[in-house]
Amino acid sequence: MTVFRPFPALIAAAALLLTGAGAAAALTSERLLIVNKSGDTLAITDAHSYEILALAPTRHEPHEVAASPDRRTAYVSDYGSRDRRGNTVTVVDIASGEVTATWNLGENLAPHGVAVSRDGTRVWVTTEASQTVVELDAAGGDILTVWETGQDISHMVTPSVDETRLFVTNLGSGSLTVIDRRDDSVTTIPTGAGAEGVDVTPDGREVWVTNRAEHTISVLDTQTLEELAKFDAGGQVPIRVKFTPDGARAFVSNALSNSLTVFDAASRELIHTVDVGALPVGILMSPDGGRVFVANTRDDKVSVFDAHTYELIDEIFPGSEPDGMAWAVIED
Repeated sequence: MTVFRPFPALIAAAALLLTGAGAAAALTSERLLIVNKSGDTLAITDAHSYEILALAPTRHEPHEVAASPDRRTAYVSDYGSRDRRGNTVTVVDIASGEVTATWNLGENLAPHGVAVSRDGTRVWVTTEASQTVVELDAAGGDILTVWETGQDISHMVTPSVDETRLFVTNLGSGSLTVIDRRDDSVTTIPTGAGAEGVDVTPDGREVWVTNRAEHTISVLDTQTLEELAKFDAGGQVPIRVKFTPDGARAFVSNALSNSLTVFDAASRELIHTVDVGALPVGILMSPDGGRVFVANTRDDKVSVFDAHTYELIDEIFPGSEPDGMAWAVIED
């Protein structure tokens, strides 16, 4: 095997390239944020070495996390339990791992799904026990708007590509609620029993919903809200769905089957099934589309797969019952 060793002149030339944008890139690090439900922590992890760099304390039984667009701040939904309902969002400085604030949601109980606007000014949170979606001012956590879904267990939330609408799954009602932020109108469409996971295709044309109680996936047109397709999830109890950055494939975690199913997004055909750990829940794609992370809640680990070959790359042990995940890039 021939090993290439650069000459000193080439090394010097390469060093000269590390200026401007190159230098800025060299001064950044990628982080994987993992919520530990039973551990009451947010694990801040090096996205390449998988070393746990910090464990930020949250309130009781957090579930989901979202990162600000500047990747400096993480927002964690403090769900709580049936006997101890949560009503807060924990705000964490990603670089230091320090909690910078705890936002109180008042009468809006059991916060679960969380998303952040692209400009970083708004945070959206579903509250399961109150059948609401709360819009918060990211500058200080003030409640700006509360929309009532009128549905049982409003669970996950994801915005449309233009962020004029919010798509909310209602686990107990088996439906998808669409909130139009332009006029505050609320529309609900039945999808299937146990509607839970939701994601919008990168081109903004379709929204996919996993119906965990009937083991199906519903595909709706984001504009007309017409059901375009409904098909088998390829596993039992589909929990989450995530698209690759190019929108070509969709990954679905199946909690009861301990599997990850992969679909061709255009044809809806099942193209691969991956065995994962016990009770897979959260899914996260790396921004470059090269890796997929699966949180196996019952195994207390996150499995890292090559998103193209589906081979297991590594395993991360962030804490007790990992679930929601997010990606961040910080300045060193």
